[in-house]
Amino acid sequence: MATLILFNKPYGVLSQFSGDDSAVTLSHYIDCPGVYPAGRLDKDSEGLLLLTDDGALQHRISHPRRKMAKTYWVQVEGEVDAKALAALRQGVELKDGVTRPAQARRIDEPLLWPRTPPVRYRKQIPTSWLELTLREGKNRQVRRMTAAVGFPTLRLIRVAIGPWRLEDLPTGQWVRLEMPSS
Repeated sequence: MATLILFNKPYGVLSQFSGDDSAVTLSHYIDCPGVYPAGRLDKDSEGLLLLTDDGALQHRISHPRRKMAKTYWVQVEGEVDAKALAALRQGVELKDGVTRPAQARRIDEPLLWPRTPPVRYRKQIPTSWLELTLREGKNRQVRRMTAAVGFPTLRLIRVAIGPWRLEDLPTGQWVRLEMPSS
């Protein structure tokens, strides 16, 4: 059996087990030898990170050719309009090419854990929430996509990778699943 860990990565944690002395890494949270991240999540992003001890499973989850869907809740600066949503659904021009079309919709503000440090708000500028589902993984793609359509990302939380969902897993906690070996 292979081990698969679902981890709710807090803001500010590196998606690796080692770093310089000041870095907060996975080793501060996960004590399960032999597992490695299947993909990455930026230090300033939160949410679902999968780890496994099965190289073939890690490849199936993280390899770009597999195009495994990843779903994010994104708080952006401003009131997202239909034009921006349409652009996200069509694909957005970035410096490294046009993104694949995304599933994009506005959502009500989700009930979430507090973020430390809190998101910086500006009284004069409203915020809104999106749910974005992507099937590719360019570097900092969600942040670059929302900025390209005029709505900078304030908070980014990955809530699903393929069939695995964050559900009600508290931030900083993890759960271990046993999977058939690849």
